[in-house]
Amino acid sequence: MKNVWYYNFPIGRLAVACDELGITDVTTGTVEAEEKKTELIEKTAKQLEEYFCGKRREFDVPLSVFGTDFQKSVWNALMRIPYGKTCSYKDIAVMVGNPNASRAVGMANNRNKIIIIIPCHRVIGADGALVGYGGGLDIKKKLLDIEKGLF
Repeated sequence: MKNVWYYNFPIGRLAVACDELGITDVTTGTVEAEEKKTELIEKTAKQLEEYFCGKRREFDVPLSVFGTDFQKSVWNALMRIPYGKTCSYKDIAVMVGNPNASRAVGMANNRNKIIIIIPCHRVIGADGALVGYGGGLDIKKKLLDIEKGLF
């Protein structure tokens, strides 16, 4: 069974959802699930609040991710990008052992349902431009600014 609860954070409303294995979603959209706070959802929301206040750089909640092996390899690579740093899509493609897969990395980022915790906002264009963020480039910029201590 999947549960969800909605919270207002400095970047707007986020849905935090989980199943029996871990967090399944942190998203600006809606999640089809029973609206019910669980201990894990509350713990995740608390950690997100700490992140937004600049007090947390890493999350320690269990995740329950669903995707292809390639998508999972990209998401694992994203979690290795240090707080406050960025990488290009090409950098991630190299990290997952497929240097020509920049577009596929972009698609895997697009399929990431656990934003912030799986930090797809840290991936930028090869020229340093802010590109491609499902929640909107304004949110991506705010998240990067939080990590630079500017927000």
